[in-house]
Amino acid sequence: MSDNNNIEASIPVDSSKLVPNSSIKIATFNLFNYLEPPFAFYDFEKILSSEQWQKKQNWIIDYLVEFKPDVIGFQEVFSPEPLKQLVQEQGYPYFHVVDQAEVVDDFICKSPVVAIASKYEITEISAVQPNKELAQVMGLNAEFSFSRKVLRATIDLPHIGPCDCYVVHFKSKRPLIEHEQCSEMLAEKNIIEKLKAQVIGGWGSSIQRGSEAALLFVEMISQREQSTRPIMLLGDFNNTLQDGVLTHLITDKLRFASAFDVNAYLEKYCLNDAWDLFQNTDNDTQHISRKPTHYYGATGSVLDYILLSCEFDANYQGSLFEVSGYDTYDRHLINPIFERDGESTDHGVVLVTLSLRV
Repeated sequence: MSDNNNIEASIPVDSSKLVPNSSIKIATFNLFNYLEPPFAFYDFEKILSSEQWQKKQNWIIDYLVEFKPDVIGFQEVFSPEPLKQLVQEQGYPYFHVVDQAEVVDDFICKSPVVAIASKYEITEISAVQPNKELAQVMGLNAEFSFSRKVLRATIDLPHIGPCDCYVVHFKSKRPLIEHEQCSEMLAEKNIIEKLKAQVIGGWGSSIQRGSEAALLFVEMISQREQSTRPIMLLGDFNNTLQDGVLTHLITDKLRFASAFDVNAYLEKYCLNDAWDLFQNTDNDTQHISRKPTHYYGATGSVLDYILLSCEFDANYQGSLFEVSGYDTYDRHLINPIFERDGESTDHGVVLVTLSLRV
């Protein structure tokens, strides 16, 4: 009898069968010009037909049904009401935006916004405001603002309680200024002016994007200090984290600070790339390479990220969850089928699975 008991005791127990809601799925999803006809995005000719619109709706539904994320940060939302209805029909009773697209000439839309959908209760919602004084210290205009309003939602997650989830869409790499080809200029002069515009315009976009990230992170730290709530940052960063423009989002070192104090406090205010946390778990993941989330020509890069605070880091003593899964849905990018993917998105969809540590 005792031998049988020992054998049974050695069998691993699946905690998900014993503890309800022991895993949570978080996604960031760039919808690529989500706009209901008869409105047009950016140009009067860019209007989806009814058939194209339904195809796009179905593509989003198919993803939600297959992967079943619990919380989703959306980017490029022009039409929030149809999106709200879509996600509610798929089991997401909580949906919010903090801004609206700009409409010109009655039907042409610019400046899409971010949104959030959740199966769990959203108890607070707000738009993050950059610190104007710090913006001026950085040499920016006193009226500096995020190119797209940043959404902060406090979500009541299972086992962990209130968590602050931020959804972003940082400034794109599109140059702030561009040179239009001039037929009256010599060919060399046109090239010179294009080069100047690319250098200055591109760096101007980098300044905006990097400043947005820095000022947002400062606000996240302040909010964390006040509330002590865990943090998630979801979004289209329009940049790789390894680029110096955004590396401060995942900084984990301080210069000229007491080592004792750094070890005691710093980790609580740092963010971690979910991919790195996934790689650091006990899963056999070292042979897996990270998939790009966007392609420019044949060149792929990771632009879409989920960053997490220490409560989701398995190496942190007080963590409640760990990153047990990381998926980049990219079938429509690398092997598109028109009938299926014709109105999908130009980004991969990043999904992170968080599992309760028991």
